[in-house]
Amino acid sequence: MEDLTALHSATTSALLAATRTASHLANSDLPFHRSLDAELSSALDVQNARLFALAERLLGTATRSAAETGVRSHAPRLRNIDGVEGNWRAVVDVVDSLLERADTALDEFTGAVRRLSPVGEQQKAGFAAGGGVKPGRTAAALRNWDIEKPQLRFEHVPRNDETGLFVPLLESKPHATKPLMEVQVFEQPYQREIEEFQYQDSVYTQAEPIPYHPFESTTATFVDTEEAMYEMLGELKQATEIAIDLEHHDQRSYIGIVSLMQISTRHKDWIVDTLKPWRRKLQCLNEVFANPSVIKILHGAYMDVIWLQRDLGLYLVGLFDTHYACRALGYSGGSLAFLLKKFAGVDAQKQYQMADWRIRPLPQELVDYARSDTHYLLYIFDEMRNELIQRSDLTRPNHEGDKLWDVLQKSSETALRRYEHPIYDTELGQGPVGWYKLLDRTPALLSREQFAVFRAVHKWRDDVAREQDDSVHFVLPNHHIFTLAKQMPETKEGVLNTAHPATQTVRLRVDELLAVVSSAKEKGKTGDDMMDVLNRVEPQLPRKISREVAVAHSVAAFLPKASNSAVNGANPASSVLPLRSAASAFWGPALASTAQQERREYSTAAPGISLTVPLPPLTAEIFADPPEATYTPVRSASPEPTAVAPEDDGHDDIFVLKQLGKKRKRAAMGSEPRDAVMDSMAANNDEVAVMPDSDAERARGKAERKKARKDGKRAQRAISGAGGLNYDDPVVDDEQPFDYASAPSILHPPRESREEARERRKKVVNPYAKSSDVPKALGRVQKERSGRSMTYKS
Repeated sequence: MEDLTALHSATTSALLAATRTASHLANSDLPFHRSLDAELSSALDVQNARLFALAERLLGTATRSAAETGVRSHAPRLRNIDGVEGNWRAVVDVVDSLLERADTALDEFTGAVRRLSPVGEQQKAGFAAGGGVKPGRTAAALRNWDIEKPQLRFEHVPRNDETGLFVPLLESKPHATKPLMEVQVFEQPYQREIEEFQYQDSVYTQAEPIPYHPFESTTATFVDTEEAMYEMLGELKQATEIAIDLEHHDQRSYIGIVSLMQISTRHKDWIVDTLKPWRRKLQCLNEVFANPSVIKILHGAYMDVIWLQRDLGLYLVGLFDTHYACRALGYSGGSLAFLLKKFAGVDAQKQYQMADWRIRPLPQELVDYARSDTHYLLYIFDEMRNELIQRSDLTRPNHEGDKLWDVLQKSSETALRRYEHPIYDTELGQGPVGWYKLLDRTPALLSREQFAVFRAVHKWRDDVAREQDDSVHFVLPNHHIFTLAKQMPETKEGVLNTAHPATQTVRLRVDELLAVVSSAKEKGKTGDDMMDVLNRVEPQLPRKISREVAVAHSVAAFLPKASNSAVNGANPASSVLPLRSAASAFWGPALASTAQQERREYSTAAPGISLTVPLPPLTAEIFADPPEATYTPVRSASPEPTAVAPEDDGHDDIFVLKQLGKKRKRAAMGSEPRDAVMDSMAANNDEVAVMPDSDAERARGKAERKKARKDGKRAQRAISGAGGLNYDDPVVDDEQPFDYASAPSILHPPRESREEARERRKKVVNPYAKSSDVPKALGRVQKERSGRSMTYKS
């Protein structure tokens, strides 16, 4: 323990020193210092190479230690900064694996996972048979195993090319009210039984929940033989409620595969291996699953119902889905992990939810996780049933307030679901595996060629996935389809760079994928328009188009119809503007690029360059200075007599529009002549003055306007001094000039006495003195008060 403490202290100190040094260097301008000192540049290069080598060695050590626990991976090569950027995802995976292993070790050390570890010789012999389970395996390790496909050993190997109706796998129909021979091929075999099913009175009876057995003191029986299957069936027939759950794998299978089935009663748990070649013999469990006297409790059975009938030929009559109970009760969560925590106090290890459930023998972590999904579910059912009954109003007609009835009805509707073969629709992209939903959820802007490539690559991915029996996402992710459609690479390197990181299937079939892209690009020049096809699917719904498409439609409304079809090459019969032109409207194809960003020369004389909006020719007249603006009067259609210019009356020739809602200012003495009022009255003249034509007339008008302003100032002084206009008073021609010599100094102002300062402050006019005398407006909010009206006040 002392050695561990010393090692931890030394490691922490070294990491802190390295972190501080790196932060200090990051704040410095290293490129600048490199350019000044060649020795410093060489020293930095040496240290960079040393750090890269240390990082690569650390990653190699971590990868080798992970390989001992079952993880097959390769250490990323870090030769330079480009190697770090190119292998960053691999570096993150190694670090995540280390953190998960540390987390698992801490949980085991503190005992946090001890309560979910069943004990017993049966577990040791049953689950660890065939090599045992290595300790410390992480969730990442359980997801990265390269396992041989178990479906290749099935008695009925999946074909993935069925185009007709799904034929049920049933060889017999237990508990049937309608014989199997009378069931049509398009019907759900147990449709009549589910529709006529009536839940027992015990479901509507509130009772004390039956506690579950402790997880630590019980074990699960692993069913991997036919003898064990029939033995389990005999015990299940004695139960009145059973809990069921499935573990599904859909990464290395086109339609998916049920890898595990968990079943629990009040006293026992089973884990059924559904990857055996004789897996279809499990349909004998319909003697319990289709028995109306046995209630089947599942959580989120929407897809479980499909998987059971597709792979095993099993059907559920008398289903109770706890997910619908969560919604009816208004819980804040609707997952099984939420229910386990709420009612059993168990923290579900959800990091194993995405594990590869095809692993055999099953690791202990997966055994515990799978068993916990059904071990507590019957107790949860008791608690939720009682709460549904308590919160239901059974007195209202038509089950309006019956929450339990709503849950049972929705559960029955889920049990009626029917599996159908996934059929690919190339033209309109309909169906669960079609391209329409993917394109409809993503408002992409695709030209005719890009749209053709998108559909062709999507179809190629589906064909390859069916052939290899892999999921479509394992072959090619969705975002890579959009990237390939937009870039349309022309070389193998372009395909690999565009679909980076490339999947194993893409790397092996890159030539095939490149041929698909090239052929679709050529056919797309005269192919379908994306919006036309989408409108054919759902013409009554508004399309999800972006702002760029809306702007394109707006521009099309102002362009001539001939130019829309001729310039853009659009179909005249189509009313939709192409979403994206093949070349830039201004720069032509200069900005076009491929995955390698190849530069292409722009030639103005190259044919085939079209402009969406025609631009005027660039001539010398455009860059010349504009001519001096002149006033040109607008002439009416009918001839009018030439008006004689009135004589100048001394008013300002500038015309000012009067503001709406403002009254004209009137003279202080209404009987005085209007010529004596200040020049603001001239601004209210409603006649438009004609602009003078010559320099002499402009100079004369300027002098007259100056004289008018002086006359207005004299009139204003006369009004303020004598209380009115007096034309007999002598008028001073001009103001006295300012005497700068006798003015007081600004830098050294003379000091004034207290009396002078008091008198000066009295003479200061406060412009805001009467601002509070204006009438107040009505309050913003008017509230009615009890006992008093706002209209009539007492």
